[in-house]
Amino acid sequence: MFTGVTWMLLVTLAGVIVLYGLHRLTAPASSALTALPFQSGWAPEEHALSRYHVRWYPATLVFLAFDVEMLFMYPWALVVAKMGATAITEMFVFLAALLVAVAWAWREGALRWV
Repeated sequence: MFTGVTWMLLVTLAGVIVLYGLHRLTAPASSALTALPFQSGWAPEEHALSRYHVRWYPATLVFLAFDVEMLFMYPWALVVAKMGATAITEMFVFLAALLVAVAWAWREGALRWV
């Protein structure tokens, strides 16, 4: 009954094992953390897993808020003519919520870069 699914899982597992083995054979260094960057021209100045400064996290959240806004606005723009005033009201409520979020981020200092 599940013969096709079983074979697909086995083929997938075999493919992953083959690709992992191929990578282990052809990798230029044994550890990614000790290898220099590939074709960058500059030696790394800090560890690859070093932490980002905490001030970048609020900026990232503000970016994601605007990114999600664009995801909502594109389909809205396609149906606004059919829905009429209801769609316009919904968009203004949505934009008001985003304006409150931006005002909060501004008050908390998320838009300051230094």
